Amino acid sequence: MANSHGTITTDNHAALWHGRFLEGPDAAAVNFETSINDDMRMAMVDIQGSIAHAKMLCKQNLISKDEMDAIINGLNSIKTDLLKGKDKNGNPFKVDLSAEDIHSFIEATLTDRVGEPGKKVHTGRSRNDQIALDERLYLKHQIKMLKKELVQLINVLVNIASENKDTLIPGFTHMQHAQPVTLAHHVCAWAWMFYRDADRISDAFKRVDLSPIGAGALATSGLPLNREFEAELNEFSGVTANSLDTVSDRDYYLEVASDLSMIQMHLSRACEEIVYWSTTEFNFIDLSEKWSTGSSIMPQKKNPDFAELIRGKTGRVYGDMVALFTMMKGLPLSYDRDMQEDKASFFEAYDTVISSVRIFREMVRTAKWNKDVMAKGCEGGYLNATDVADYLVRKGLPFRTAHGVSAGLVRIGIEQNLKLEELDFSEYEKASPLFEKDIYDLITPKNCVEIRTVTGGPASSAVQKQIDSLKNFISSNKSDDVDSEEDDWDLIFENYYK
Repeated sequence: MANSHGTITTDNHAALWHGRFLEGPDAAAVNFETSINDDMRMAMVDIQGSIAHAKMLCKQNLISKDEMDAIINGLNSIKTDLLKGKDKNGNPFKVDLSAEDIHSFIEATLTDRVGEPGKKVHTGRSRNDQIALDERLYLKHQIKMLKKELVQLINVLVNIASENKDTLIPGFTHMQHAQPVTLAHHVCAWAWMFYRDADRISDAFKRVDLSPIGAGALATSGLPLNREFEAELNEFSGVTANSLDTVSDRDYYLEVASDLSMIQMHLSRACEEIVYWSTTEFNFIDLSEKWSTGSSIMPQKKNPDFAELIRGKTGRVYGDMVALFTMMKGLPLSYDRDMQEDKASFFEAYDTVISSVRIFREMVRTAKWNKDVMAKGCEGGYLNATDVADYLVRKGLPFRTAHGVSAGLVRIGIEQNLKLEELDFSEYEKASPLFEKDIYDLITPKNCVEIRTVTGGPASSAVQKQIDSLKNFISSNKSDDVDSEEDDWDLIFENYYK
């Protein structure tokens, strides 16, 4: 609390480092340095980590069993009260936003509740390795949550694909009509992007899944700590190898922030297509009114605002990633206070991406696809010109020569304002004696699709293989669901912003 001179007095809720100072910092300085608005969402993992630390301290005979029990009971009571928003007497209970950070608040509250044992919970650890522990524990949970959302999105896309293996749609290069494909093929392309995203964050999880606790401020501790035991309690796969690197490392945030940027980029690309597909000119997709907005002046408008917002928020995610890399680029080993800024940037990026994934999923799930319009789009633009060339290749003509013949027929079609399938057969005969009248049957949009049975192609049989692979991925990742109790981890944060 501030005294008459505007400085902070020392009591149980003072900064953890206050003992060195005769005079507390200026109130403005405290407001500038506090991080609790950002890190309070880690309250649950901070409690989890402290419970594990108390058990390790007891195992190593650094505190008694009675002290351990008091600490654990006190921490569990704080957890219960935070989730309920009130204490056992029914009084309101929330994180004290005047505290320096969530670690200070929980330790001070614990000491208030259990007395002297609360002062022992920090034995053998620094706030440096405690912060790293909380971040890694929280990030492990959030990676699982994000992967779960991505798997659900892939499942929605697979369902759309399964229902549209025969739904024709023009494919584009350079935003020009290129070749006919199917809606299933196109939607599977989206699904594979998100499949890679899920795979990337799963890979990042391996590097997050190492316990930093016990690294201390930078040089571990002279006390007989047991890092491996504490890592096991916190369900880590192992411990970090070097204490100096451990407390100065934020690679886990940088790597996952890069993955988040790629996820948002993939969402943005898909949303870009949805935006122009929903125009009057394309009219391929009709978004649900639940995921559209109107105009403040034009009564007829139905705007794809949510797709546009996802696209627009991509810049925010990129900015957060760049902020993290810029923060770390010049820092000497080991810990520097600059690193406090990591949470604001990372949490914003994560929140933006996971909300975008959820919005995109529901937006496409509830959309109506205008199949007749999409199919009609395959009839113009000479999308079957490559198939005309392939017809000649199958009869022995070199592809480059066949390409020229097909291009010449396209030119004739343009001059006569006719599609390739509408040209008189005499034009084909003049172009090459290899043409027979079966050319007309082989260059229909449907045949142009179904002949492409190569792995990864748009033929219904090839797309079915993609769908089956994606379904196997979805099925194999159902076990990655996050425990319902862990879903409460964000309640602390959410309760302060409602």
